[in-house]
Amino acid sequence: QVQLVESGGGLVQAGGSLRLSCAASGLSFSSCVRGWFRQAPGKEREFVAAASWSTGSSTYYADSVKGRFTISGDNAKNTVYLQMNSLKPEDTAVYYCAAAWPRSGWPKAEQYDYWGQGTQVTVSS
Repeated sequence: QVQLVESGGGLVQAGGSLRLSCAASGLSFSSCVRGWFRQAPGKEREFVAAASWSTGSSTYYADSVKGRFTISGDNAKNTVYLQMNSLKPEDTAVYYCAAAWPRSGWPKAEQYDYWGQGTQVTVSS
């Protein structure tokens, strides 16, 4: 059974930093595309960042977080991270990690095969 478990969320002031972790069991993260998504109250789930290390290192970010967030992974720990710096109140959301089997191009949200339960990030102004 595949499980993705996020941690590291919390309350932080604007301009601060948080690092989210997502530990996987039941599958090898190194074989998958790993993604982070978020959903704010009353809004649809949106893409944040994705990474693929199955064939070299490749990352992809939403414009809203580019330059502030960094996705990385530790294959030995089967864990993916999201380092979030210069946080803004509009980053407040539940953050989800997800995994997708490799396919042509970056997968859309509906193409991810496994999802975590989410972790709350709240940025105060």
